[in-house]
Amino acid sequence: MVTPHPRSAALALATAVVSLAALAVPLQVLAAPARAKEALPFVTARAETPALHDDEAGGEADADDPAIWRDAAHPDRSLVIATAKQGGLRVYDLDAREVQSLPAPAAPGPGHAPGRYNNVDLVHGLRLSSGTADLAVTSDRGTDRLRFYRVDGGRRGGPLTDVTDPSAPPVFSTSQEEIDEQRTAYGLATWTDRATGRSYALVSRRERTSIALLEITPAAGGTVGYRKVRTLDLPAGFRLPNGTSWSPCAEPGELPQVEGMVVDPADGTLYAGQEDVGIWRLRADLTGRPKLIDKVREYGVPGTYDEENEECAAGADPGYGGKRITADVEGLTLLTEKDGDGHLLASSQGDNTFAAYDREVSDANEYEGGFRVTAASGALDGSEECDGAAVLNAPLGARFPRGLLVVQDGHDAPGEGGRPSTNFKFVDLGKVEDALHD
Repeated sequence: MVTPHPRSAALALATAVVSLAALAVPLQVLAAPARAKEALPFVTARAETPALHDDEAGGEADADDPAIWRDAAHPDRSLVIATAKQGGLRVYDLDAREVQSLPAPAAPGPGHAPGRYNNVDLVHGLRLSSGTADLAVTSDRGTDRLRFYRVDGGRRGGPLTDVTDPSAPPVFSTSQEEIDEQRTAYGLATWTDRATGRSYALVSRRERTSIALLEITPAAGGTVGYRKVRTLDLPAGFRLPNGTSWSPCAEPGELPQVEGMVVDPADGTLYAGQEDVGIWRLRADLTGRPKLIDKVREYGVPGTYDEENEECAAGADPGYGGKRITADVEGLTLLTEKDGDGHLLASSQGDNTFAAYDREVSDANEYEGGFRVTAASGALDGSEECDGAAVLNAPLGARFPRGLLVVQDGHDAPGEGGRPSTNFKFVDLGKVEDALHD
């Protein structure tokens, strides 16, 4: 069980770096699981967003990660805010129609990387110099920064307004040259400490195991910035029960990165998906010892990187992996219920399924089932190779009276003239809950 996190007065004092290299020690694992896959129930989407195309004609737009903002006064006017990588940020209504497109920043100069929005999450009720506001927070992988958008709904000129402090520093890099190497801000989750009211962003680093805790801070003129509190490094290597050491196969110099993350607001528990390893549970203030609550099936499988083919050749499976999720593990999101129960949902990208774990830490986040998002019709397909997901268990008008699950589709079909396309599927949450409880 994760113990309650300390008061954040101590957390906010000074920047500290927590190194967890010592975690690369023997991990308790179960006996080799059976590899037979269960027959999972399926659900279908009610709507899908317009296709995005990751080419010059499509503005290098590639769907990645969504967040759901609920308009408390008019739930049927709620919004889905989603990243499109180099294509910036897109805003959709509940019919999955685009209502706003916000560009990522241009490259600061020739030869430098342009903005590339990777993940998005929300902060509610942050006090700014201009008043209290809800914010959409994005990780900009291209510039190694966070960007902030005030969510105005229909009350002002547009649903979202950029309020990023122009002086916001890089999250991990120390120079533009280092930024251009693109080991930059990647995954993102927000968290508001109920004890202090302070809001934070947890940001992972591309091709590294690092996670940074950033306090979100109001700045001049109604803008928003941040300051780094501490960082933590998850293991890059593991000791297997047979006494051998193992690291996931990757290109030379790359470490097993984290992308999907979510924080349980009830107790400040962070869940982080290390793509080729599994799902970690740790404290959102990045203190204490992380615990690996489930492993990908490929955990422990040796691999050799072939530079000519740019692929990993896998060896014999020693049987130390999990049996619920197939690499990459992505798109973590939290389905909360009024009674304190609920599920941690995870995208099992490698086999196009979603796994559900008990939200209760006291129940060891036990696996409680899974599902697939499949085609509703020839024109409305399912979700494949899902990167990001977001869930909201609250009524959203007549369209989604039991709430909404939004999932990215990495292979939207049918494509236009053979062009690869991605988008987001809107799923009635009631269908998901029925599938999990059957």
